[in-house]
Amino acid sequence: MVLSYLQYRRNLGKKRQERNERITNFLNKYTDQSLENSDKAILATSVATVVSNVHQGNWTPRDVLHAYARKTLAIHAQLNCLSEIMLDDAERWAIDVETNEMKMMGPLAGMPVSLKDTVAVAGYDATAGYAAYVGKPIENDSPIVRLLRDAGAILYVKTTIPTTLLSYEGTTGLFGRTLNPHNGKYSPGGSSSGEAALLAAGGSRIGIGSDGAGSVRVPAHYSGVYSIRASTGRFPVSGDVSNMPGQEGVPAVTSPMARTLEDLETFWEAIIKMEPWKYDHAVLKIPWKPYEFAGKLKIGVMWDDGVVPLTPACRRALTTVVDVLKQDGHEVVDFDPPSPVEGLEIASKLLLADGAKTLLKPLLTGEPNDPGMISAANWFRLPRFMQRIYALYIRYIRRDKLYAYLLTGLYRQRVDELYKLANRREEYRAEWHKVWNDAGLDFLITAPNALPAIPHGGMKTDWRACGYAFLFNLVDYTAGVMPITKVSAETDALSSSAHEWFASGCADRWTAT
Repeated sequence: MVLSYLQYRRNLGKKRQERNERITNFLNKYTDQSLENSDKAILATSVATVVSNVHQGNWTPRDVLHAYARKTLAIHAQLNCLSEIMLDDAERWAIDVETNEMKMMGPLAGMPVSLKDTVAVAGYDATAGYAAYVGKPIENDSPIVRLLRDAGAILYVKTTIPTTLLSYEGTTGLFGRTLNPHNGKYSPGGSSSGEAALLAAGGSRIGIGSDGAGSVRVPAHYSGVYSIRASTGRFPVSGDVSNMPGQEGVPAVTSPMARTLEDLETFWEAIIKMEPWKYDHAVLKIPWKPYEFAGKLKIGVMWDDGVVPLTPACRRALTTVVDVLKQDGHEVVDFDPPSPVEGLEIASKLLLADGAKTLLKPLLTGEPNDPGMISAANWFRLPRFMQRIYALYIRYIRRDKLYAYLLTGLYRQRVDELYKLANRREEYRAEWHKVWNDAGLDFLITAPNALPAIPHGGMKTDWRACGYAFLFNLVDYTAGVMPITKVSAETDALSSSAHEWFASGCADRWTAT
């Protein structure tokens, strides 16, 4: 344990020093760090227009890179959102684009793209937030990185994540705490924490995240940006670092994030037109097909996941969208899906089928864990009979039947139990498919989370609000997020009774026996 602790302290110091030195090297090279008028023009320009200007020779890739680099480093000083600084190499990569005719005409020519820490870039660590992985640079670019380079994009920074990646917060012992750009007392979301913060603050326009349980959608929701959780097989995922390699029960998917809806569409189209199936064997050959929606659509609304009701701010945002859709002539109906509670149960058991052993194993002695995962780790350390006793205590003493139900099946699964879970998942997906088709829906809308951004440390109790996002990982549906409004202290305040009810963990929510 002593050696493990010493390794943690050594790697922590090494990584933070490395990050600071790379920032200093860039700042020393470009002594004037104030944003010039040309920088401001570049930063205010959409991705499509930046690429067009590069194609026409109005801006060089280095012009664009320098503008984003200056802005990004200023934001990092405020929010602590960067894990890897690749600016020195990005300069060389920008020159490579300028001297390569094919890349200069690529769909992302000269456009800086930020990357979640787990994305594998040759020559750089991909720690996934674990101190044990410091000093182990990636040998080869992952398929998504090779695709972006061939498209002419400039990869310039990697962004922070939470410990173990299974959190809607953005804190690790290795990189520290990432702040929400709208209010530093709150989380920017997770696990694509730094991506959301950097995008929202204006240091990036497009970035690559990954989503295993809401990890691009909840950060987009908390920070006020756009994202789409791609379905499995849409984008390259091979070669990037995972906190649970081989976990196929609810697999994580590479997904784009953007500052605007226009940029998100441009980014998605550019990647698909690069034929990602030629880069990664796991990608399905589905070409880009523009689609214009004409006439009236039938849109379902899921108001509640049966676990945690929407807080006033989130419900108001959903109501706002419903009202606009109705005003535009669309048919909007309430949608009663197959039990979201059952979905959360199946998804949680699949995700943590090994009792969280794999994702907790790399943690070194003294390395802080996420508040929510501390609770999970403590639970999985209990003998099975103690887990049963505690579940009975929650059910009959705390009178929280829902929480007891979720806990009862949450233990390390045997192989035969895992097979049964996978079969339940497929049956659940089939039920969703039937109910959706019977309802004749074109779209389904809901909130990405029961809560707006949570305060730092909030995942200790707020993990049960994940069902609104996690559900669509389980059924493997494409799911997007767009910002609608901001929390109002007056309009969205909880009543005293509701506040007590949420604080108690919604214990009286469920009446199953």
